[in-house]
Amino acid sequence: MAKILVTMPDEFLHKIDGLASNEQRSRSELIREALRTYMRRNMMMSPEKAESEAKTLETLLG
Repeated sequence: MAKILVTMPDEFLHKIDGLASNEQRSRSELIREALRTYMRRNMMMSPEKAESEAKTLETLLG
């Protein structure tokens, strides 16, 4: 699995870490799920393109 570097405000990262802690999962798991949800939501706007991108993302994220 590849690693990426993402820049975000400290306050936002603290919120992410709080959510991950409350759900007893890692920051990475929470962010992967957020991206999956984002991709699925976009399917409603452009079904063909979003479905293709969601499948690609799902394959990459496992």
